[in-house]
Formats: sequence, structure tokens, C-alpha cells
Amino acid sequence: MKNLLIDKKSGENLIINVKDVLIGGPDKVLISGPCSVESLDIMINISKGLKDIGVNILRGGAFKPRTSPYDFQGLQIEGLKILKTAASIVNLPVVTEVMDLRDIDVVLKYADMIQIGSRNMYNYSLLKEVGKLNVPVILKRGMSATLKEWVYAAEYIMCEGNYNVVLCERGIRTFENYTRNTLDLNSVCVIKQKYRLPVIVDPSHGTGLSEIVPQMGLAAIAAGADGLIIESHINPEKSISDSRQTISMESLSTLYKRLKILQSLNL
Repeated sequence: MKNLLIDKKSGENLIINVKDVLIGGPDKVLISGPCSVESLDIMINISKGLKDIGVNILRGGAFKPRTSPYDFQGLQIEGLKILKTAASIVNLPVVTEVMDLRDIDVVLKYADMIQIGSRNMYNYSLLKEVGKLNVPVILKRGMSATLKEWVYAAEYIMCEGNYNVVLCERGIRTFENYTRNTLDLNSVCVIKQKYRLPVIVDPSHGTGLSEIVPQMGLAAIAAGADGLIIESHINPEKSISDSRQTISMESLSTLYKRLKILQSLNL
């Protein structure tokens, strides 16, 4: 893997700016919010709670890729409007997933950062199109992707001119089925040593178990991750999707305080 744009030998470590939130800088970044946008009232209440905790970027799903076609697919454009309204009230930038080339323009009307989900890591047409934009991107690792394949997916974006890429480790599929996925923190260490893009970790999808999300989030920070993206809700058990891996505001607040302690240790 020589002469790649992402390789440390090709330049300085990149710091990605999302409305003055710096990912890859000295401070760890916390991105949080519900798996799916549900209603304006719920989203506003969640956003206010996240702002009070110290969350840096608000996340929420409007277009939802689901394994079953019968599961909730998201509020789509209405969800984007709700997400942006709630974020504006608390003055937080927004990140949300784009699934289709045809949705890019409408998503960018409401989002400050876009996410390429695990299922779309191999969607090279989408990666190339996003590469033509001057917009920050979270690129999630494919659920069965090797580190090399993930790195090359980032290269597809960067080769088109967009260097505003944040890698996201979200767990990979292995023989173990106790957790939803196997969170590969080895990848965080390798990326920090060999590559110049920031990397964040998603312990929500990485574990699928709310009771171990905080611990694995802290383990990710100890491994060198530049931040976390975590699913949270004011009533996790009533979350319309992914309730099993969604943590409460109280758990997120405790995690945030511990994250700051880890950060102060300069690991």
C-alpha cells in the first residue's frame, strides 16, 4: 500500500473541520443522537440533553438502511428538516447518512457532514460523487471489510479532491455472535500509526449491547481514537430503532466525563 493519499508519508495528519468542531485535533470529539429521527418534540429534547452534556455534533438517521424491507426506513426529507431544526435550536452541527446518489443534494441542504454507512463502503459511484464535494465525510468500515479495503474506499473519495474524510470503525462480522459485531480496536492503532486521516469509533454498532457501549467507547479512546459516535435517546427502550444498543442521557454524561479524564492523560 504505497504512495496513497491517506499514507502518513504523503503529508501531515489531516484535521477535519465541521463548523469549527475539529476532528483529529487535540480534543476528542463526541457525536451522538438517536438511530432514527422520530418527531420534532423528541428530537428537540434529545438535542438539548446532548448539548448540556457537551456533545460536539448531533447525529440522527433520516434515510435508514435496514436489513429487513419491513422495518422502519426513516422519515427521510421530513426527518432531515426535523434534525436541522433541533440542531439549530442548540447550535450543533449535523451529521446524517446519505444512501443514494440521488439524495446527496437534498441531504446537503440540512447536514453539515455526511455519513457513508457500512453497506455503502463498496458503493464506488457514491464514493466518487462525494469526493467531488467540499463537505466533511464519515466513512464507516464495511461489516466484512478488511483494513486495506476500507483504506482504499477512503482513497476513492480523496482521489476526487475531497480530503475531508473521517474513518469510522463500527465493528466487523466474525464467528462471534454474542455481540452484534466484533469491535476491531486493532484497526484504530494501525490507522493512527500508518495513516493521516482521523478515526472515530462507533461502539453502538460495534457491540449492539447498551450495557457495554460506554466501556468499549473508553477503550477506543485509550487506543487512540479521535472521537466516538454513539446512539443515545431520552428513552432508549422506546427508541424506534436499535433500542438494544442505544444508551441513556445519564450513561452518555458519565461516559463524557470519563472520556475527558482519559483525554487529560494524553495517552
